[in-house]
Amino acid sequence: MSYETLRYDVDSGIATITLNRPDAYNALNTALGRDLSHAAIEADEDRAVRCIVITGAGKAFCSGGDVKDFTDSIDRIGVHIKRLTTDFHGAISRLARSPKPVVMAVNGVAAGAGFSLAVAGDLVVATESARFTLAYSRIGAAPDGSSTYFLPRLIGYSRAMELYLTNRTLSAREAMDWGLVNRVVADAEFSAAVTGLARELARGPTYAFGLAKKLFLHSSQESLETQMELEAQAIAATGHSDDFKNGVAAFAKKLGPPEFKGR
Repeated sequence: MSYETLRYDVDSGIATITLNRPDAYNALNTALGRDLSHAAIEADEDRAVRCIVITGAGKAFCSGGDVKDFTDSIDRIGVHIKRLTTDFHGAISRLARSPKPVVMAVNGVAAGAGFSLAVAGDLVVATESARFTLAYSRIGAAPDGSSTYFLPRLIGYSRAMELYLTNRTLSAREAMDWGLVNRVVADAEFSAAVTGLARELARGPTYAFGLAKKLFLHSSQESLETQMELEAQAIAATGHSDDFKNGVAAFAKKLGPPEFKGR
């Protein structure tokens, strides 16, 4: 499938989705929202893909919604935003529900919708020069892109509200201290670090990863006993997988790291 506003590449079990509007700092417009939704489905459905990486072309990860598009559509702004969020939210939902690990490789500014997209990943790797800001209230907008779901879970209500109300900008190191970023890497080492992490995840037990993602995502909605029952069902299900059998055998016989096939 061809894309207008992003690059989609698959190599060694890794699908890399690169937001590709560098002249607009990868601002989210309707075309990018649509392309991102299609790419998320493509990566989720491709059995050869065992890890998904999302990053940005140029100097930015994603600078948020395209304000020029908002201005051009101001007379029908509600229709415009609902069309945009339908695709954008669909992409985030697909990535969150995908059994495959999703790495957000934040190579520069992540603002507004870009911030929301970044925190929706399973792991976030950022360059030293990356910056994070919600920015919505700067234009009188409420937040979108899952930020009101993930941020309170990651950093708590008070800090989430601070980011929205004050438009505070976090450096990559501050974002890591707050629990929004897993790793901060020097800009010159960023590509190699992301590739190394993605390859490690792509070689992992993909089926078990998917069940774990589902358990963690729903844990806040269940009672202790219900969650433990779901855990029991999930770990029993992994017990029937080839990866589990290979992993147990390799450990018991001291064969070294097992070779997982993702099934």
